[in-house]
Formats: sequence, C-alpha cells, structure tokens
Amino acid sequence: MIAYAAAWLAFGAIHSLSSREPAKAALRHLAGRAMRLWWNLLAIAELAAVLAIGHASVPTMPIDRPVWLVGAQGVLAMAGLVVLVMAARSYDMRRFLGFAQLSGDAEDEEPFRADGLLAFVRHPLYLGGVLLLAGLIQDARSLQTALYATAYILIGLRFEERALIRRFGETYIAYRARVPALLPWRGKAWPA
Repeated sequence: MIAYAAAWLAFGAIHSLSSREPAKAALRHLAGRAMRLWWNLLAIAELAAVLAIGHASVPTMPIDRPVWLVGAQGVLAMAGLVVLVMAARSYDMRRFLGFAQLSGDAEDEEPFRADGLLAFVRHPLYLGGVLLLAGLIQDARSLQTALYATAYILIGLRFEERALIRRFGETYIAYRARVPALLPWRGKAWPA
C-alpha cells in the first residue's frame, strides 16, 4: 500500500513539474513540433508504471458489495464514460493529443472555450474520470486506485487553475466565478 501511494505521489510531482513551461521548453527543444505528443506519451508511460506498481504491491481482495451498490457503481461508470465522451467533444482532440502540432496546424495550447460541457463544469474530463473510477471499485486495488487518482485530480486541479488564470487572466476568472469546477449545480452554471 505504501509503495502504491508513493508511486502516485511521484507521478503527481513528475506530471506537475513536466507541465511547467521550463520542462515543456526543454522537451520542445528535443522534440520540436512533436513536443505535445511526446509529453502525452511520457505521461501514459508514467501512469502505466504507477499502475504496474499497484498491480504488484496491492492484493486483489474483493470487497463485499450489496447488489444496490453494484448497480449504483454501474450507473456511475456509465455516467463517467458518457461525460468523458461528451467532454472530448469540447476539445480539439487532435491538438489535445499532439497530432495537430505535427502538421503545423496548431499551437500546443488550446484557445479558451466555454461551450458544450464546459458551460456547466470547468473540468469535465476530470469529472468523467472520477465517476468512472468510483464505478469500477470492486476490490482493494481498485479502491486504492480510485482514492489516489481522485486525490491527484483534486490536487492537480488547483495547480491547473492557477495556470489557466495566468494564461487567460480576467476571462478565466469570470468563467471560474460562473461555472463550478467539477459538480454542476443549480444556481451557479444552471439558471435558478
């Protein structure tokens, strides 16, 4: 359990540091227009290493769940998948993944957008991920994965918010005042 928690902590620190401009500039120097693609591939490799550590260090002890909870988790998992698919439509996925930059069609960063799911929640990809993780809990390993990944998302979200404020300034501050981070609720993004 300690090894898995430490692996998630290391992943969070490495991912956070590699998201900063000096690290991106160094990777851009090495990879050129393929910087975003390589950055994503490195993040996937880091995450795969974390999950492998979890697989090796955390036993799969099934959690005895009542039928209603299994059903509720199925709904959460499906909701997470739907949110992820809908959220993907709010982004230019070619740019997000790094393929648009290879052909010179786009810069690394996306322009500010507040349409689609982004009109109701600022971080729909994170929301979809948390819902999916909660829906997939069935044993000790998946429980720990959901807890550590959710903690990573909640902590990383704070750093990402700061970067978005630096990048978009007053536009993002006004958006942030109007639209909730993860949970769409009446009275904020939804009309009363």
